[in-house]
Amino acid sequence: MLENLFGKPDPAGPRADEESSGQANDILRRVRKIEIKTRGLSDEIFAGKYHTAFRGRGMSFSEVREYRAGDDVRDIDWNVTARSRKPHIKIYEEERELTMMLLVDVSASRLFGTTDRLKKNIITEIAAVLAFSAAQNNDKVGCIFFSDKVEKFIPPKKGRSHILTILRELVGFRPESSGTRLSEAVRMLTNVNKKRCTTFILSDFLDPAEDRTPLEDALKIAGSKHDLVGIRVCDPREAELPDVGIVELQDAETGRKVWVDTSSRAVRDHYARAWQRRSAEIDDLLRHHRIDTATVSTDGDYVAELIKLFRQR
Repeated sequence: MLENLFGKPDPAGPRADEESSGQANDILRRVRKIEIKTRGLSDEIFAGKYHTAFRGRGMSFSEVREYRAGDDVRDIDWNVTARSRKPHIKIYEEERELTMMLLVDVSASRLFGTTDRLKKNIITEIAAVLAFSAAQNNDKVGCIFFSDKVEKFIPPKKGRSHILTILRELVGFRPESSGTRLSEAVRMLTNVNKKRCTTFILSDFLDPAEDRTPLEDALKIAGSKHDLVGIRVCDPREAELPDVGIVELQDAETGRKVWVDTSSRAVRDHYARAWQRRSAEIDDLLRHHRIDTATVSTDGDYVAELIKLFRQR
C-alpha cells in the first residue's frame, strides 16, 4: 500500500480495471444485440399495435372550421357561428403523448430457466420491445426495478439514449436483495406518477407474502389511477417435475434446500397441483383487479403473446 502511494504500480489495480472494463464491454455487446433484435420487432410489428392498444389521456381542442354535411351537430361552436354567421364546428385530436412505466422484477427467481433462456432474458427483451414501441410513439418511458423493495427508479423521459440507459440497467443491474414484494413496486408507482400512465408489470408474480392485503390495497389504488398490464413470465419446470430420481432443489430467493424424489409419481403430482393452485391464485388476483395479462414461457414465443394481448385491448 505504501509503495502505491509513492507511485509504484499496484499489481491488483490493472487487473481489477481490466476485469471491470471487460464486464462493461460485455454488457455493451449484449445491449447492442438486444437492441438490434427488439428494435426491429418494435419497428415492424408493435409500434402500430401499441399506438392502437394504448391511447392517450383524452381529446384536446385543435381548431375550428366551417360545418360540412355529415358533421356532428354536437360539435358546433356557437360563439364562432354567431360571430361569423356561418356554422362552425370544433375539431378535436387525441392527446397522444403517454407515459409508460416498466415495473421490472429483479428478484433471484428471475435467474431460473431450464430452456436456452432464463426468465431474466425474456423480461429484458419484452421490456426493450415495449420501450422502443413507446419511443416510436414519442412517449416517455420510466422504470422501477424491484425485489422485496424498490431497488432502482429511473424517471420517465423520451429518446433513444434514455431507452438504451434503461436497457443497460436491465442487462447489468445487480439487486441488493433476492426476495419479492410486488406491493412495494406498485406503491412506488402510485407515489411517483400523479398523472395517468400505462404500466407493465414484468414478473413471475411469485410473491411469497401470506398476507395479500398490502398487495390488494396497492393494486386497487394504482388501478384506479393507471392502466395496469401484467406480463407474467414462467418456465415449464415450474409447472411439473421431470422423472430424474432424487435431486436437491433450492429456493433461489430464500436459499432453502430440500431433497426431492422425482421418481415418485405422487411427489410429481403433488408438485403439479401445488403449482396449479398458486398459478390460479395469481390469475384470480390479476383478474379481480381487471389487469390485462399475457403469460410468456421461456420455451414459448413472447411475440405472439404480446400481439394477442394488444389485440384484446
